[in-house]
Amino acid sequence: MGGWAARGLSLLLMLVSLQVGSLIAPAYACGCGAMVVHRDSQVSVDRETSAVGWDGRTEQIVMQLSVRGNAPDAAWIMPVPHRATVELGDAALFSELQAITAPVTEERHYFWPRDKDWPFGGSGNSSADGAGAPRAAAPVDVVGRERLGPFDVARLAATDPEALESWLKENGFELPDRLAAALTPYVDQKWEYVAVRLAPENQGGTLSGTLEPLRLRFASDRLVYPMRLSKLAATPQSLGLYILADHRMEPRGSIGGRPPKVSYAGRVDPAKQPYEALGAVTGDKPVFVTAIDQYFPSPQRIDGDHELRATAEDTPYRTVVYRDALLTWGGMPAWVLTLLGGALLVVALPLFLVVRARRRRPVLPPPPVFTPPPLR
Repeated sequence: MGGWAARGLSLLLMLVSLQVGSLIAPAYACGCGAMVVHRDSQVSVDRETSAVGWDGRTEQIVMQLSVRGNAPDAAWIMPVPHRATVELGDAALFSELQAITAPVTEERHYFWPRDKDWPFGGSGNSSADGAGAPRAAAPVDVVGRERLGPFDVARLAATDPEALESWLKENGFELPDRLAAALTPYVDQKWEYVAVRLAPENQGGTLSGTLEPLRLRFASDRLVYPMRLSKLAATPQSLGLYILADHRMEPRGSIGGRPPKVSYAGRVDPAKQPYEALGAVTGDKPVFVTAIDQYFPSPQRIDGDHELRATAEDTPYRTVVYRDALLTWGGMPAWVLTLLGGALLVVALPLFLVVRARRRRPVLPPPPVFTPPPLR
């Protein structure tokens, strides 16, 4: 085998080994919280959608995950600033929010034909087209455990990140070594945790598909969305967040990602539309909905949690998607009619000028007839 062939084969084997390694690597983070699986399994979060509500005293987070992989189960760990209650959420909430914040389409016309228009291509228009008993005086305190549909939910209070890691491992949550250090800031602030065991509905299956949403509620004097654990992610992260509050909200900073972008901002009255799932979250009270998107190309740069604040004004905003269409008059392309009209004008104008000139030419009287004088 020649030198170049041997080098090519070595490179191919190295790429294959790297790809295989990436397929079996555990997922350490997913948006707000940490997703953990066994080291010989793999789970990826295809989409994560969250709605965050805040009335100035109580915060609630409704989260829905869409996952795929070969893991028989996984653990999702969510830090919260105060003791949380957990219940199943309503998936219809995200359908309603998607309908509320959907971009509006406006048509704008262009005059000259483009690649897909006749005579270059086809005819027509081009369009542009996320129960156990409490234990007191322990490094990890189990403040509640319950079964919610397919979820086994444990609510924990921890004063020692290593003890938290030990408790989770004893209960089947196998954590990577880096996660204990990443949890330290939350432990220092005396935050608590919601640990959820994710499992497929069919026994013996793998974890895949869209999971039922979970709804967390806890006391909070500020609106915060935990993101710190996402710095453990090995791949770029995207955040899609619906914020439900009295006013339009914005993140205080980018926390290591690209600047957040607002895709929708507007006041919604769920009782008038009606939006039943949204009304269940807001108590049927009007709410200002702010939808933001953010991309984290290098998750390791994430340096904190998202703190959200009210903007100076409740300025509404809606994304507009333009649909480009060829300008037509009476079903005919305007440019064709314009050219035809121009051609007719070129032909008709000289004729018109000739006719006009003839009509304006003065009619001269006939010359007088010369009559010779009579002979004498």
